[in-house]
Amino acid sequence: MTTFDSISRKLFNKIRISPEEALFLYNSADLFELGELAAFANSEKNGKNVYYNVNRHINPTNICVNRCAFCAFSKTEGERGAYLLTMDEICRKAAIAAADGATEIHIVGGLHPDLPFSFYEEMLEAIRQAAPGLHIKAFTAVEIDYFSRISHLSVEAVLSRLIDAGLGSMPGGGAEILAENTRRKICPEKISGERWLEIIRIAHLSGLKTNATMLYGHIESIEDRMTHMEMIRTLQDETGGFQAFIPLAFQPENSALELDMKATSGLDDIKTLAISRIFLDNFDHIKAYWVMLGEKIAQVSLAFGVNDLDGTVVEEKIGHEAGAKSPQSLTREGIIRMIRLADRIPVERDTLYSPVERSCKKVSSPG
Repeated sequence: MTTFDSISRKLFNKIRISPEEALFLYNSADLFELGELAAFANSEKNGKNVYYNVNRHINPTNICVNRCAFCAFSKTEGERGAYLLTMDEICRKAAIAAADGATEIHIVGGLHPDLPFSFYEEMLEAIRQAAPGLHIKAFTAVEIDYFSRISHLSVEAVLSRLIDAGLGSMPGGGAEILAENTRRKICPEKISGERWLEIIRIAHLSGLKTNATMLYGHIESIEDRMTHMEMIRTLQDETGGFQAFIPLAFQPENSALELDMKATSGLDDIKTLAISRIFLDNFDHIKAYWVMLGEKIAQVSLAFGVNDLDGTVVEEKIGHEAGAKSPQSLTREGIIRMIRLADRIPVERDTLYSPVERSCKKVSSPG
């Protein structure tokens, strides 16, 4: 019989819990006991450290051949609000980010119908010249699959050429929900869950670190969430290439996906983060993406197994097009204060989780 005590014993003895045991945790109303389990699992890996980075998002275009039901970001060419940044605009944003102290550029965009694969190679090379100190984290598995199709190159060849051009790692987007029946309902145009895993496996074997995401709070079931987590846990056993897991709370306000509920609850957000920390025993980091959760839930999640708050972000578009109410950026000092008020130790990191040392003004600890 599954109980909190039986799961606690497993965690203490470093024994992996099953999807069925995770479902028990989801169905439990005891949030505080769940939090204790998640906090213990996190402390075993990270102590009291909470990571953040100074980063900048660049979305080169929102014009996309796919029009997924949940996505409020994508546009059709010629549609009001559709855009394509010039190479100069992209490089200017990267240079400003570097001048402001960023260590990472995060690049994802729509699948533009007219841009050749060479455009993306040239973009990476141009950014590397404009801001040579920045790590470039770019392109979801969905984008990599698209590049492979338009270039008639294998995924391995596409990744090799992008790495040569300056690609340093990949984000975890495009995973949405990997349970195939549900995935086909929310994004039938997108690659399958198996294809997403295949491309990420190839990326890991090519030497690239990636993240993994999960979009939750739409039409998926709790069983779908556990299927998703089990699939990425299995791949992590094989490759070890995932750095962080990032549950993304669905933003329904401007979505074409018809739902009865308006947004995830704070309770669901906290449960999902805590259970992912307990279940994903082979992931070092669980990230609360404050852009979609809001600052307060993200801060509270630090007591429920979370050890990463993402970064300063700057000019986030995708979540805000969907209706996110959070700011489009946070200051470094603001993030540090959030972490210290939660009685945690802020650690600035680079993309690959090496600590970043820099001189800065002292941020006061909570009194």
